[in-house]
Amino acid sequence: MRSRSLLALAGTVAALSLTAVTPASAAGAVLTTANGDVAVGDVLNASLASGTNATLYSSATGTSGVSCAASGFSATVTDNPTAPGTATESLTAHTFGNCTANVVGVLGVTSITVNNLSYTTSVASDGTVTVTPPSGSTIQTTVVLRTLLGSINCVYRAPSLTGAASNADNSITFTSQQFTKASGSSLCFANGYFTAKYAPVTDAGAAVTVN
Repeated sequence: MRSRSLLALAGTVAALSLTAVTPASAAGAVLTTANGDVAVGDVLNASLASGTNATLYSSATGTSGVSCAASGFSATVTDNPTAPGTATESLTAHTFGNCTANVVGVLGVTSITVNNLSYTTSVASDGTVTVTPPSGSTIQTTVVLRTLLGSINCVYRAPSLTGAASNADNSITFTSQQFTKASGSSLCFANGYFTAKYAPVTDAGAAVTVN
């Protein structure tokens, strides 16, 4: 009887031990899809969330500045450790299109170009997304505007950008990220506040989840 009880106890302890270690042994990477962990070297892509615009406004709470109906990015995964942790990517392309401006004296937007690529992008398990430039560089965007006096270039810079990833819609959102004018005429506003929501972020067409 005692032998049977000890065997039962041993079996219970073994079962509990397996239960305790299973989550850790089955833990996936920080970035996953329905197909499994995202592999180093995979390219992630995203465009603006449906019905949203990317904006660069002259103030954090205003609506004066530049608005783009199209934008997208591509980033190559450089590290994707086991969760919890921080995955890293190399942001190699970030584009904007179908842009308009509602700034006094500005007739339209010729182009918006992201300079100094590539940027390092880190994605933490808590959803924090950080974009940083190469050492000794800055995140820089050049906005070319059409005015009554001709074309002008407005160059804006930021030391880094911070966004938030959400698994609810596999999105990355940047909200009022401040850029400072580095050069340009008086028609270029002194500060630009960047807001955009990209969704879904995909790897070969499969939505990416952050763990």
